[in-house]
Amino acid sequence: MKFIIDNWYLILIAVASGVMLMLPALRGASGGSLSAAAAVNLINREKAVVIDVCEPEEFAAGHVNGAKNVPLSQLEEKLPTTVKNKQLPVVLVCASGARAVRAEATAKKLGYEKAQAMAGGMKAWRDAGLPVEKA
Repeated sequence: MKFIIDNWYLILIAVASGVMLMLPALRGASGGSLSAAAAVNLINREKAVVIDVCEPEEFAAGHVNGAKNVPLSQLEEKLPTTVKNKQLPVVLVCASGARAVRAEATAKKLGYEKAQAMAGGMKAWRDAGLPVEKA
């Protein structure tokens, strides 16, 4: 007990570190903050552009209707030519949501302030019963 009282700050640091390590798991591993329903609202009401950052093979297997395929590895050079108006909302999608989160950071770095990653990716889109287009 004396150790805990004398070293309370070490205990506090250990607990804070544990909480910070657990935050990603508590928020969900699917990444992104935009739900499939919110993405549909953005697409319909604000004319959001949907960018699928999957590889071409994954894109061909199924994607959001009207989505444009720009693989994550090519996003930095191709996004400015694909979406010329940086004021438009950009919805970034991938298979599970993880790549879309990285793509969101890249898009914001390029000046697309309204870029958002869709949580859960195409899996969440399909689970919501929304239409999927195949190339």
